[in-house]
Amino acid sequence: MPTTATLLTFALAAAALVVVPGPSVVYVMTRGVEFGRRAGMVSVAGLEMGSLLHLIATVAGLATLLTAWPAGLQLLQWAGAGYLLWLALDQFRSARPVGRHRPAASAPGCPSTLRLFREGMLIDLLNPGTAMFFLAFLPQFVDPTRGPVAVQIMVLGGCYLVLAVLNDSAYALAAGGLAKRLRGSHGSRRRTATVTGIIYVGLACVAVLV
Repeated sequence: MPTTATLLTFALAAAALVVVPGPSVVYVMTRGVEFGRRAGMVSVAGLEMGSLLHLIATVAGLATLLTAWPAGLQLLQWAGAGYLLWLALDQFRSARPVGRHRPAASAPGCPSTLRLFREGMLIDLLNPGTAMFFLAFLPQFVDPTRGPVAVQIMVLGGCYLVLAVLNDSAYALAAGGLAKRLRGSHGSRRRTATVTGIIYVGLACVAVLV
């Protein structure tokens, strides 16, 4: 097990990283603004499940294998970007003007809990940056003389996940507070969907270029 000093040092370093808004924060905020606090929190749960799976993959050695295969890492980048573009297209569709053949009553409602959770999980799973974080950052705080390396990585990864949940949840709840104001009319829903779609396109570009 890591020493108390190591855990405190890691927690401070990880907190400094998660507090800076990144793609995950942007995603949960858009979901919170669109559909409210509950949707934002479900999205947070999906994201952190994706991070947990990345952590398990790191312990199992899969992340090391992915890093050793550059084409696989690039494939993961493009898959993540493609998924974000698909989400953007869905937003642009929902932002279409209301006409005689599409009355205001047909405006899309909040996605199901399963869909929100699945989308959040896939966004994180298809983010190679998360895999590289667990592979490159966590081992710096591992001391082989303190016991099994896999156990230490899981403990450190668990500490990071707790910090990520607290940070992302705060953003999701804050964004959810704006949901009612921005969803008061069909026009505001259209504008929110359009802005969200543009944000997803931007995140897709970041996923490919970074």
